[in-house]
Amino acid sequence: MQNLRIVSPKRDRRIQNGWEAFFPYYAGYPEVFVDELLSSADLRQSSVVLDPWNGSGTTTLAAARKGHRSIGYDINPVMIVIARARLLPKSEADSLEPILQQVLEGCEPQLEVPSNDPLNKWFHDETTAAIRALERSICERLVGRLTLNHSGVNLEYLSSIAAAFYVALFAVGRKLVSSFRSTNPTWIRVAKVDEDRVHVDGSNVRELFRDQIVAMTLELLHPSHNREIDFAAVELATVDSQNCNVEEEAIDLVVTSPPYCTRIDYTAATRVELAILKPLCSIDDRQLSRQMIGSTRVPVDEIEKKEEWGKTCLSFLDKVKAHPSKASSGYYLKTHLDYFEKMAASLKSIRQSLKIGGKAILVVQDSFYKDVHNDLPAILSEMAGPSNLHLKRREDFNVRRTMSGMNVSSKNYNRKPGAVEAVLCFEAV
Repeated sequence: MQNLRIVSPKRDRRIQNGWEAFFPYYAGYPEVFVDELLSSADLRQSSVVLDPWNGSGTTTLAAARKGHRSIGYDINPVMIVIARARLLPKSEADSLEPILQQVLEGCEPQLEVPSNDPLNKWFHDETTAAIRALERSICERLVGRLTLNHSGVNLEYLSSIAAAFYVALFAVGRKLVSSFRSTNPTWIRVAKVDEDRVHVDGSNVRELFRDQIVAMTLELLHPSHNREIDFAAVELATVDSQNCNVEEEAIDLVVTSPPYCTRIDYTAATRVELAILKPLCSIDDRQLSRQMIGSTRVPVDEIEKKEEWGKTCLSFLDKVKAHPSKASSGYYLKTHLDYFEKMAASLKSIRQSLKIGGKAILVVQDSFYKDVHNDLPAILSEMAGPSNLHLKRREDFNVRRTMSGMNVSSKNYNRKPGAVEAVLCFEAV
């Protein structure tokens, strides 16, 4: 473990340009962080790398560039599409514009838009119809027979080209709902009345979509974009981290960043994208939000704290329960119990997937509940022990700006600004 090169996992928005600018989604760490770990981890070429919270695909992209087989799981299907699109090789650049013409020629907006179309939360009927026509045309031309199944689309088989076209449509949707964004970067409001819904005619929607694909083509052709990736070496699937569904002891290295315990609804950050994918995946965003680790929804079943979670976790939960602020002993205690139960199950699943002697590198950030310190790095270090994941090394980095710190009510409490982002290095025994 001491040979691992651990650089700061802090994300630098200044380097999110060029091709990466098409994927402006929250990532737990930059690609250079994973690259340095992979270069120093003494892996064989046949080694397998897993990220059970793969998000926008930083781990799988970095591992693929190194020639390793990589597996990326995420419970949110939007993130699987995004991670797949990031893998699009330069050799496909010339095919994008011809496919674009086919997609645009196949756009036939429906005369009537179903009243329950989730896009109606933000858009007038004409705009919804234009977006839906593009989505339908992409599906007809780029989603293969093997990809479709009785319950929707098996995203494991989605091509990078198809994913790139969906990401371009995501960008159009995000641009059009910019007025619904709040100070919380993960939250997108919905229109309260019909007059608030966005009205953009179909020709403008198609022009925005065309601009995205043309821009993608130019970036792929740029000299700085000189990589080719073995598509077959990357497995991406919609999987809950509590059940990684990997063959036991098949993984050599886990590199990941679990959802932080900050009560941020990451599902809400992809509301528009989930709405666009609705015909493909039949997604219930409320149910998805409930399944997420860190859900802001109260769990259906009662959850009891467990001794195996460790003394730091139990002490924190006792302080939450005893806190004098409103709903601390009810809503907030229940959502924290939900978080830790899911996290404990996820750590067990990670251990089952690792070979004996395999490594798990987790990037974890501490936080606060009101004025109560939530030392998540310490909690997960203790929680991993009963799963036979032993902490061998820890490196701390100070982070000045945090997502939870954007909450204006956080200023009401006497606590240090920023956070500690810890890199926890475990070994499977």
